[in-house]
Amino acid sequence: MKRVIIKLSGEALSQNGVGIYAKNVKNIAQEVKDLYDQKVSIGIIVGAGNIWRGRDAEENGMQRADADYMGMIGTILNALALESALKSLGVKTRTMSALQVGNVVEPYNRRKALEYLDQDEIVIFAGGTGHPFFSTDTTSALRAAEINAEKILMAKNGVDGVYDDDPKTNPNAKKFTKITFDDILNKKLKVMDLTAATLCSENNIEIIVFDMNVSGNIAKAIDHPEIGTLITKK
Repeated sequence: MKRVIIKLSGEALSQNGVGIYAKNVKNIAQEVKDLYDQKVSIGIIVGAGNIWRGRDAEENGMQRADADYMGMIGTILNALALESALKSLGVKTRTMSALQVGNVVEPYNRRKALEYLDQDEIVIFAGGTGHPFFSTDTTSALRAAEINAEKILMAKNGVDGVYDDDPKTNPNAKKFTKITFDDILNKKLKVMDLTAATLCSENNIEIIVFDMNVSGNIAKAIDHPEIGTLITKK
């Protein structure tokens, strides 16, 4: 059975980039279920940009570590919302958090996560890595390596792949259909942080970057990476 990590931005769950919008959460849950119904084993990482932006807080004088911990808590809120939506569709789902929060969610444990995945449950990995100074990109790469995922499906809001420049500001930006991790590092493309790119390259984990705002793309991405950009080791 194929196994993947889906990386979602927190804004994907929001309305106009802020808060948790139940309709959008349900729509995303349905897209994930469509992939799950293809007999794909799924882990999910979701950001917290709709609730908290640690970088903005840091710029206004907050210590980076404090801001990052608040962001981790935000990912737990988003994960619980998505878990509830998936369960309402009849999909066995659970949230595990690297940041322990009492009786709210189960603490992350790699062996237990693998057991749940082998039992055809979707596992949402919340709380980042449990430590500050690491992004959700790095969390995605780390969890993908830990659960032996073949690919990371990096769902973007309104961007359909990797470009040589910002397509929102440069209409002549060139889209790559396939690119290597070395190219990303050498060209300094802002797709993911360096730690995440290095982890994926060392563990031969492919990444497909695509626009999740196009209906059906989450289910299509594995077999049709041409809808976005495929990032590989070679």
